[in-house]
Amino acid sequence: MTMRGNRLFSPDRRALLAGAGALAAATALAGCQRAEAPVDEEGRVRLRFATDWRAQAEHGGFYQALASGAYARRGLNVEIIQGGPGVNVPQLLATGAVELGMGSNSFIPMNLVAEGAPVKAVAAFFQKDPQVLIAHPDPALESIADLAGRPFLLATASRDAFWVWLKAKYGFTDDQVRTYNFNPAPFLADERAVQQGYLTSEPWTIEQAAGFAPRVFLLADEGYPSYAAMVLAPDAFARDNAAALRSFIAASAEGWRDYIQGDGALADALIRKANPEMTQAILDQARALLRANGIVNGGDAALYGLGAMTADRWQAFFEVTSQAGVYPPNLDWRQAFTTQYLPGRG
Repeated sequence: MTMRGNRLFSPDRRALLAGAGALAAATALAGCQRAEAPVDEEGRVRLRFATDWRAQAEHGGFYQALASGAYARRGLNVEIIQGGPGVNVPQLLATGAVELGMGSNSFIPMNLVAEGAPVKAVAAFFQKDPQVLIAHPDPALESIADLAGRPFLLATASRDAFWVWLKAKYGFTDDQVRTYNFNPAPFLADERAVQQGYLTSEPWTIEQAAGFAPRVFLLADEGYPSYAAMVLAPDAFARDNAAALRSFIAASAEGWRDYIQGDGALADALIRKANPEMTQAILDQARALLRANGIVNGGDAALYGLGAMTADRWQAFFEVTSQAGVYPPNLDWRQAFTTQYLPGRG
């Protein structure tokens, strides 16, 4: 859970759980009813997909699939609904405002399970959660473990998220935490400070503002097991629209492949149109970092294809979070995801 500029990367836990409760109630009422997606005048299935923030490179594969016609070629009429301040994807799913939504990290589908909401992650297009810790340049800092004893600038929501893993793995303590209000000034003023961030955002903005390249630690490279950029689907929708869901995931995988490995100009044009505050310089550096760090095509995707998820990863995430008291030990973590709609699994 982090900010990209002025954005909260995933909702406050209380707001998220409120959305989960609404989704549980709504899907319980609809569970015995048919939930087929509508079709347009050309016979294409209409799907609305809500992203977790305003259009940016971290959504590039979805915009690429839209711009290149990958969705349309599979009989889909897809509309991408931008997120933003106050937008809660589970609530949009609960009210039927969208058919599919984007999950920013593994806490979101796991929280939905904890609230009894029948919705699952059906694909994960980021094999590494791009969450990072940022420090001032210091040759003595070789790993996250070297940050022991330093003050950590964290958003309130982050304390119930990746901070849980950091404490469990490195023995960090809550008395190290300072409030992060998404202003880099306190970090820049304290050479020992550590700030949360997102691989493709805060390091670049800090370098532009301060004139130095900060030390950046990608949590995933030290074992943080969260997925990111997941597609979330209510169980009833997936049940009644299995072919369309498989087509959406396959087209999104094509879009992400082309955005990372090919020319992202088509997607970037749509992103800039949807979000005029986005610049090509930000998009270019973000896409280069996604590529260089294997965010999309590394990990499980290298073995099983883009969008892949494994039970081992989900179990590892659940074990560390349940041992830290985030979830009860008897929670059925397997309800957080399904691989049955991924390419080759139909």
